[in-house]
This record gives sequence, structure tokens and C-alpha cells, in this order.
Amino acid sequence: MGSVQYEDPSTQKHETTKKSNLFRYNSPLSQIILIGLVCFCCPGMFNALSGMGGGGQVNSTASNNALTALYTTFAVFGILGGGIYNILGPHLTLFAGCSTYVLYAGSFLYYNHQQHQAFAIVSGAFLGVGAGLLWAAQGAIMTSYPPVNRKGTYISIFWSIFNMGGVIGGLIPFILNYNRGEQAVTVNDGTYIGFMAFMSLGTVLSLTILPASKVVRDDGTKCTNVLYSNVTTECVEILKLFYNWKMLLMIPASWASNFFYTYQFNHVNKTEFSLRTRGLNNVFYWGAQMIGSIGIGYTMDFSFKSRKKRGIVGIVVVAVLGSVIWGGALANQIKHKHDDKVLDFKESGSGYAGPFVLYFSFGLLDAMFQSMVYWSIGALANDSEVLSRYTGFYKGIQSAGAAVAWQIDNHNVSPMSQLIVNWVLTTVSYPLLLVLMVLAVKEDNSKEEKEQVHVEKEQVYVGGMSPPGHNGSVDC
Repeated sequence: MGSVQYEDPSTQKHETTKKSNLFRYNSPLSQIILIGLVCFCCPGMFNALSGMGGGGQVNSTASNNALTALYTTFAVFGILGGGIYNILGPHLTLFAGCSTYVLYAGSFLYYNHQQHQAFAIVSGAFLGVGAGLLWAAQGAIMTSYPPVNRKGTYISIFWSIFNMGGVIGGLIPFILNYNRGEQAVTVNDGTYIGFMAFMSLGTVLSLTILPASKVVRDDGTKCTNVLYSNVTTECVEILKLFYNWKMLLMIPASWASNFFYTYQFNHVNKTEFSLRTRGLNNVFYWGAQMIGSIGIGYTMDFSFKSRKKRGIVGIVVVAVLGSVIWGGALANQIKHKHDDKVLDFKESGSGYAGPFVLYFSFGLLDAMFQSMVYWSIGALANDSEVLSRYTGFYKGIQSAGAAVAWQIDNHNVSPMSQLIVNWVLTTVSYPLLLVLMVLAVKEDNSKEEKEQVHVEKEQVYVGGMSPPGHNGSVDC
């Protein structure tokens, strides 16, 4: 059985030649930007494809079944992904994850000609495995690499870069299908080929991400001193998550955070707008995510001196905004039920404005909700080994919810029922996150976490003995 190795804490701090250069390759900021670019190319383009509704096809059945397969395997590998990341490190984990996105986009290029959904479903299942690996790695990097008091800022930087992928991805079908008018219902081959090109680039970029042990903050400290883990340790630690009260409080928020995509994509964007307008809407949907992530990131980093108070204020802000937006969705759904005319940004005049603003607001809320959850996870610990498991658990539960949501839509559950369930799920999550914030988040958890990590790692060291030369302190 393998063992967790340690570096001498005295070597954790060292001189850096350019401390003032935030963009040095091994700085947390550079690594956050790089993982943002990877996600720009892969899940960013996937989001643009999904945001078209039905994967850009007139019939949503193939897309819904592929997404169900995707999120089913994602639910499993999202939870396992943190352990796999701790064993394999970022390069293998991210490269394996990113490569599956290309296969998924290619399956819809095939479907455009053959109309056989089996390839799309199998590709979706593979993508679920890959996405579980990618997002577990991304979560560990995004929550553990930044300085403790700037996690919200770094999350917003990542989220802005990542969602620029959705913006560019929205422009691809908008431009390539612009002259096809209101009659076009299925995107052309060039749309899928464009997505595949970006996803391939992201797969290559994933090899530029450094492991945590090589990332150095401006004060000279490394992000973690863990060099590798082992299968037995990770299996045990992952099982512990299912009776960790902190993780249990996050289940409703985790379940809800991708559950609403089905309603937003298939019952607002797909049913209410023409094909080219759906592409335009996606540009603004993912652009709104950039605005939302920056706003909530600033609130949760700078609004108050107290970290706990910042977290509480951030949750309250998202709760109020979310209630207003879902109220607007209810009004829009009632109106659309009585007027099912398809809207086009050039032809529909002022009738396009209200539904467009609602869809824009959906993007704003999505980024604020997920950034809030990520910040909350990041406030529970600083060590990448711990956070990779926490974020993997979050993504696993999130994906299980998404798998259920896509099948609910496949069984023709009414849009109004889907809307109400989404509203209830997000609303229930806010008070539970507030409880988590009050009970689990400390003003500065670095000291407590060092003690906790030290105890945990002493327990998993072979024979229960301290590593040679280890003086009992852990510098995180």
C-alpha cells in the first residue's frame, strides 16, 4: 500500500525571483487562468451546445437521453473524481477528462446525418466519466490554490474566463446559422466542427496545469505539501463524505445547481425562440454569468472584514435575487402558455425583450449560485487534498440531479411543474447554507486546518508512525 509523503516544512517558503509578477507560470493566478482557459474550451463549448436546446436538434430526445447517460456516470465519477485526482495528479486527470468532450460533440455531427442516437448516448456516458475527472480537478485547483482571503476573487476570474467559452460558443451557431432564418430548426455541420476544434485545443492546454506542490503564492508558501495519495485512503475518505454533516447540508444546493438547466434550455430558449436567436441568447446568457460571478465574488471577498459575515451576506443576496428571477419566470411561463409564438430578435420587436431579459437573468443567477457554493466549499478548508473530495462530492450530487432533470423532461412533465420544482429546490438550499456558514466557517481556519490535516495524515501513514524527519507541523 502506498503512503502519503511529506516535504520538510522548512522548505515550504523560499525566495521567488519575481514576487511582484502575478503572472509567473507557477503563481496561483496563472494556474487559475490556465484552468479557466481549459474549461473555456471544453465545458464552455459544451454549455453553448447544450444551451441551444436539444443539442441543436429539432427533436430533444437524443440530447435528453445522451445528457441522462452523461450525468448518471458524472454522478459516480464526480464523487470518485477527487480521489482519482489525488492519486493521478492534474495532468492525467485533466487530459483524460477533456478528451471526452471532443467525442461528445462529434457524436452530434454524426447524428446530424444518420439520426441514430446510440452513438450520442454512449458518448454522453463517456463524457460523464471525463467531466467527473475534469471538474474534480478544477474544483480542487480553484478552491485551494488562491490565498485564503481572495478565494471569491479567483473564483470569479475563473468563472469569467470559463463562461467566455459559452459566449464564443453561442456566437458559433449564431453566425453559422444567421442567414438560415426562422425556418431552420437544426444547426449545420460547421457548428459541431467549430465546437470540436475548441475542445481539442482545451485538451492540449490541460497539460500546462501544475500540481499543487509546484504552485507558489506571493508570500513564498506552496499550496500544499502532499505529494501523492493512495487508493485505500481515497476510498475511505470518500465514504466518510456521506455522513459528513457539512456535505449533507450542501446536498439541496448541489442537487439544484444543474437541475434548472433542463427548464432554462429546453422550455425557455428552445421553445420560445428561433434557432439563430437561441444562439444570440446564449451569448448573453453566458456573458451574464461573467457579470454575476464578478459581483458575487466581490461581495464574498470584500463586503465585510468578517469572513463568516461575508458568506452570510452573499447567500442572502443570491436568495433575494433568485426569488425575483424565478418569480419573473413564473409570469413568463403563464404568458407563454397562452401565446406560443416563436420569437426572433429581428422579427418580434418589443415582444422579444421580456423573455430575453429573463434568459439573461437565468445566466446571472446560475453564476452567482454556483460561485456562492464554491466559495462556501473553499471556506471549509484550504488543503487541496481535502477540497478535491469536497468539490467532487458537490459535482457528483449536482450531476445526479441533472440526470434526473433530463429524464423528467423526457417523460413530458409540464414546464410549469419543472419551474416550481426548480424554485423550491433553490429556495430550500439557502437556509441550509446559512446554517453551514454559521456553524462550520471560522474567521481564519488555517490553524485549525493544519491541526486537522496533520492528524488525518498521521493516521494514514503506514504503521501509524510519523514520517522520518517530520516534526508534527503541516504548512498549508
